[in-house]
Amino acid sequence: MLMLLFYGLPLVAILLFYLWGKSKKHKVGKQVLEESVSSGMTEPASIHPLVDHTRCLGCGTCVKACPESSKNVLGVIHGKAHLVNPTHCIGHGACKKACPFDAIELVFGTEKRGVDIPQVDHEFQTNVPGIFIAGELGGMGLVRNAVTQGAQAIDSVCKIDGVGKGKGDGVIDVVIVGAGPAGLGAALAATEKKLDFVILEQDSLGGTVSHYPRGKIVMTSPVVLPIIGKTPFNETTKEALMEFWEGIVKQAGLEIRERERVETVEPEATGFHVKTGTTEYHTRAIVLAIGRRGTPRKLGVPGEEQTKVVYRMIDPAQYKNQHVLIVGGGDSALEAAVSISEEPGTTVTISYRSEAFSRAKEKNRNNIEAAAKAGRLNLQMKTTVNHIEKDTVVINTEDGEVTIANDAIIVCAGGILPTGFLKDIGIIVETKFGTA
Repeated sequence: MLMLLFYGLPLVAILLFYLWGKSKKHKVGKQVLEESVSSGMTEPASIHPLVDHTRCLGCGTCVKACPESSKNVLGVIHGKAHLVNPTHCIGHGACKKACPFDAIELVFGTEKRGVDIPQVDHEFQTNVPGIFIAGELGGMGLVRNAVTQGAQAIDSVCKIDGVGKGKGDGVIDVVIVGAGPAGLGAALAATEKKLDFVILEQDSLGGTVSHYPRGKIVMTSPVVLPIIGKTPFNETTKEALMEFWEGIVKQAGLEIRERERVETVEPEATGFHVKTGTTEYHTRAIVLAIGRRGTPRKLGVPGEEQTKVVYRMIDPAQYKNQHVLIVGGGDSALEAAVSISEEPGTTVTISYRSEAFSRAKEKNRNNIEAAAKAGRLNLQMKTTVNHIEKDTVVINTEDGEVTIANDAIIVCAGGILPTGFLKDIGIIVETKFGTA
């Protein structure tokens, strides 16, 4: 009996402590999930984990590994891991790597919301051998992920016969299309590996990032760059990142051929024949590091052709003393609304078709809530634009049509994937509904 008590009591204590911890995790996870459902915050914004509950044993390793663990992105309910706070997931992928039972798959889209993604393999090569995709076009919107993918794509390019051999036959090793995060990552890696390459950018250095609103936070974690090393900051703004990139371009001696848009890509014996508006290139490989926006998605309503309707905000100061309507519920819409609402004399209204800003970051949602409470902007949820007049705009609400004064409209409805360009090249584009 003494031996039983000596060994049994500690075991019982350990068991009770384990069960208490498990019950606590269950309660936290269930509460967070219920709050997400009740607030309509159930749709992840980007790539996210899908848990196979036939394999998951509820160890909680994925919960601890998540860099956003303080926001309870993942939780353990009834002994199984769940994505309990979907809108806070920003696609790090650390949970998949940490799972000891291979129970997590990273997926795009959900059953309700499909996402168009070009077909690529684990080496970032498309179904067209020799053409690679890195960064936002492939669904990875984070600056850190895009830079890393650009460098990894170059690793794959180096496996192609003839790349890096310097044959001097007029065929370069790789054409990098896009000078945003993924394109710069690819260019630095190509420089490090002494490849013969060119960087083509239809706009200017920074790509999509260069068009973000002034002061926008564009990077929240450091990244290791080929040649350069680890970035000297964690969170940074658009302006600071652009200045840093300009320094990198000079330091690495990169030549970015700006305002040079790729028009056609045709296969040939040595690789590809790339034509732009001004030049032609013969290359063994191509890295597409372009954004997903393509052309802005329009509302398709009467009056949209007016000059007061634009599809991105550059400087909030230009809207001083105006009645402004922001259409959309993503991060760009919320950031534009908050910054414009701070300008003297402005009246800002947000029109969004859903009941909650489920695809926006928590920080932006909090800022919108604070601005609304302070009376700086008006939220019109579950509404759509009916038509646009010279000095007014008519929106559809649950209670009927409402007319509001209007001087300017910013449509933040995302962009249309450059599917036509991809299909002309031969790249397959798939619509993902919660698939890997």
